Amino acid sequence: MKRARQLRWTCCLAILCVCGLAQAKSAQPNSRAQEVIDRMVARVEDDIILLSDIRLLSRYQMLVDGKSESDGQILDRLIDQWIVRNEANVARTPKPSEAEIDRAVQRLQQSFNSKDDFEARRKLSGLSEADVRSLTADQLYLNNYLDSRFRASVQVNEQAIEAFYQNALLPRAKARGQSPPTLDAAHDYIQEALVQQGINEQADRWLNESRARIHVTKMLGENPS
Repeated sequence: MKRARQLRWTCCLAILCVCGLAQAKSAQPNSRAQEVIDRMVARVEDDIILLSDIRLLSRYQMLVDGKSESDGQILDRLIDQWIVRNEANVARTPKPSEAEIDRAVQRLQQSFNSKDDFEARRKLSGLSEADVRSLTADQLYLNNYLDSRFRASVQVNEQAIEAFYQNALLPRAKARGQSPPTLDAAHDYIQEALVQQGINEQADRWLNESRARIHVTKMLGENPS
């Protein structure tokens, strides 16, 4: 399953949340309440990325993959997705329909053993149903743009399809103790997998070039003021 690439950022100012009961604070005047600060961790051109954006994407990665990248890796991913989103907006890429989002959420649920397993992971990750739907819609929007931009230039021949079948699909089925499908039965699946691989490769090259053309200031390692 193609993993998600999400971008969530906001334009609000930093929010200060003070944790602890007022009574406890007054009883211990020399103690400091714990503070949770949402702060700016990067500026990309005239937009900002907040620490909460990293936390949200981290939780989504935990839902989808069962693990998350480091904060620095997630920040780089958010910057890349800022580039994609900006280009998608300029290209007037249509927003995904409600039906498309429904199908994408259903595919995500079906990647788990059962709906109960999905719900357990969702709750463990700290995401609401609305969060999952919103992040999935973001994924669709960005992926739809990359697909429309690069799919036509990806060429997959029959030799590549057969090589994937022999070198990847058959060994994987054998390792799992499963009976592999025939090449004919798996043909369209393999072709689409190779197309997606080609889209990802072209998108990575494009992003590498695009990063050099934008102004980015990272503040992830700084202490909040």
